[in-house]
Amino acid sequence: AVLTDPLGAQVAADVLSGSQAALVIAQDPRQALAYAAALWFGAQPDTMIAVTGTNGKTSVANFTRQIWMALGHAAINIGTTGVEGAWEAPSPHTTPEPITLHRMLADAAAAGVTHAAMEASSHGLDQRRMDGVRLKAAGFTNFTQDHLDYHHTFEAYFAAKAGLFDRLLPDDGTAVINMDDPRGADIAAIADARGQRIISVGHAAGNDLRLLGQRFDATGQDLRLSYADHPYQLRLPLIGGFQADNVALAAGLAIGSGAFPRSVFAVLPQLQGVRGRMQLAARRSNGASVFVDYAHTPDALKTALKALRPHVMGRILVVFGAGGDRDTGKRPLMGAAARDHADVLYVTDDNPRSEDPASIRAAIMAACPDANEVGDRAEAILLGVDALGPGDALLIAGKGHESGQTIAGSVYPFDDVEQASIAVAALDGGM
Repeated sequence: AVLTDPLGAQVAADVLSGSQAALVIAQDPRQALAYAAALWFGAQPDTMIAVTGTNGKTSVANFTRQIWMALGHAAINIGTTGVEGAWEAPSPHTTPEPITLHRMLADAAAAGVTHAAMEASSHGLDQRRMDGVRLKAAGFTNFTQDHLDYHHTFEAYFAAKAGLFDRLLPDDGTAVINMDDPRGADIAAIADARGQRIISVGHAAGNDLRLLGQRFDATGQDLRLSYADHPYQLRLPLIGGFQADNVALAAGLAIGSGAFPRSVFAVLPQLQGVRGRMQLAARRSNGASVFVDYAHTPDALKTALKALRPHVMGRILVVFGAGGDRDTGKRPLMGAAARDHADVLYVTDDNPRSEDPASIRAAIMAACPDANEVGDRAEAILLGVDALGPGDALLIAGKGHESGQTIAGSVYPFDDVEQASIAVAALDGGM
């Protein structure tokens, strides 16, 4: 069978002439395919949530899954790092294609999974990959520049994100919204117009789930929060002030999908860091720390570097680059973010893909001409680790959990965490 729209049907009719293949015409073929997949595979975990936004999706989905599991539920998260939790599987995309996704959900349900947290990427939402997923709640993290190579304009990019609330989350669902982000009010207006329950999250008075205070040290942070005017104090073993925002949104999603608030806040100190998200990769013999983070947008890099500052007594060093065949406008902005918020910069290759790596580095360094240019990523990491003094910290940004580097159509094994460990071992006598 061929599924297409009315325009495509005119072309397909001639091609299929004389064949036995059925021609199925729909105004929105992608949406029709997703709903057909949902009907065909049928089963889904009983409690489903999704989270969208430029940054933080992976951490929020993972933290939500961890909360559920701590409360005794068989739970998974689906996204950039694959399928993790009570049932595991690889995932080729942040938001899988609809047939893959609905087969995955049915298999998870058959394996006993009752709760699932999904990352909803702008590509996945725009291409209707999640249509047919039965959501109890949806979360919004933030909105900053990314993927303009695909969406072309900020408004088209935002409209794709907003589709989670104006199209996928049902009227009786719960919208959990980061109101600290300027576009949070726009998402709240959409949710309010739909009659959805809203759990507002943020620092300002009037939010349902409010972050009241943070105190940082070398191993984590102490938090003061309130929900429905009830105060909570807890310890998070997570580095980075932004992690509190992610945890708060995850707590809101757990509550919005049916968990008892007191139980949710009681298990938050058990949360563990997400692979490749402000992950402590290694520590030098002089006490200096090496972190790996997926920050690959200007805002994410700025946020990660600013978040490290309260935990670091000395200098912050950063190794970073920018991906090829992606939004080129990000490159000088990445350089500016590193220039403004780190002390020592190493500009290196990320995933250059089909582009000339040197031209990508040049675009970045236009905004940070005093940075060290080191094309070989392993060498850049080694140099960064070697430069660490007592009290310093190195952030290796851009690739996070990834285990390969894409260069000229080939994927070569490369893991930032592994390279950091190798560099520390080589310099401190562990090899």
